[in-house]
Amino acid sequence: MDFLKAEIARKKKQLEKSEVTKDGKKYFKRGELIAKQEEAYWKKHYKGKIESPEKETESNEKPDYAGSSSEDSNLTLSREEVVRRLRERGQPIRLFGESDLEAFQRLRILEIQEPEINPGMRNDFKAAMDQVDQDFLSEVLKTHGGEEDSKKGDVKVVDDGRSLEDIQKMATDFGNGDDDLDSEVILVYLKFLLQVWGKTLNSRPVEVKRSVKGKLEAATHSQTVSYLKPLLRKLKRRRVSPEILEFLVHIVRNLLDGDYVKANDYYLQMAIGNAPWPIGVTMVGIHARTGREKIFSQQIAHVLNDETQRKYIQGLKRLMTLCQKQFPTDPSRSVEYNAL
Repeated sequence: MDFLKAEIARKKKQLEKSEVTKDGKKYFKRGELIAKQEEAYWKKHYKGKIESPEKETESNEKPDYAGSSSEDSNLTLSREEVVRRLRERGQPIRLFGESDLEAFQRLRILEIQEPEINPGMRNDFKAAMDQVDQDFLSEVLKTHGGEEDSKKGDVKVVDDGRSLEDIQKMATDFGNGDDDLDSEVILVYLKFLLQVWGKTLNSRPVEVKRSVKGKLEAATHSQTVSYLKPLLRKLKRRRVSPEILEFLVHIVRNLLDGDYVKANDYYLQMAIGNAPWPIGVTMVGIHARTGREKIFSQQIAHVLNDETQRKYIQGLKRLMTLCQKQFPTDPSRSVEYNAL
């Protein structure tokens, strides 16, 4: 029996070899023989259900990414944009053996499965610094020597042609209950302070603009402008909430009068308010803490809970500090006079 099995196996190998070398070759490769054996195995066990094992393996190795086709393969993002979006989601920018198209298709799957991501606390100051560096490099590429060297590193300034005296004339009836006039005066005055700040930064020498301190100051200005845009938009459309508008009227009126101490008091009252802070424990033993009913959510100041309001309130404080530097007054009416 063993002899017959050996003979059958020998005849089978000869038949396979003859099929491999039937095109007239006197030799064959081992890989060709293995491929013929695999093809015979698939035909024997699957009986035509699968046309060829190569097609089956290719379909398993290369799945369809979110219904993509050959027509959609050209509609891809740039590699830099794909890398940025993958890093925002905390994903690797490239897997082992992955092409740029496959990385883009993997990004599409992630965006379909999780369309929204929460990036958490963003570093807006770093983004402003990067924007200043990019603007500086673009100015270097555009300008080469001459008088334009002094404009490198400048911040964008919008000049509407109004002076401080014109604003003071507008504010004769300021704070008398006319919300439209109050919003207009506050809008013009905040734009004027941004204009003064920008012109002061642009008047610096080129060496100061190129220094680290100069870039920090320019980045602070850019960040403040972006922070104040929602507030300026609301003032222009007359949609500022009445409680915030009331405090803004008091702040701007005291800034125009040069009383920075009172302006700072109104600012703190607007940002923090008189709500009690829940410091310490509220339940001591079986008895409630005294005044515990005052430490509920409706009693806590809600202005800083909104991220947009927090940003333009922070930008407003920077303009108040700038106003004290540009238009000094008596030390008794100034905030941290010795520090400035």
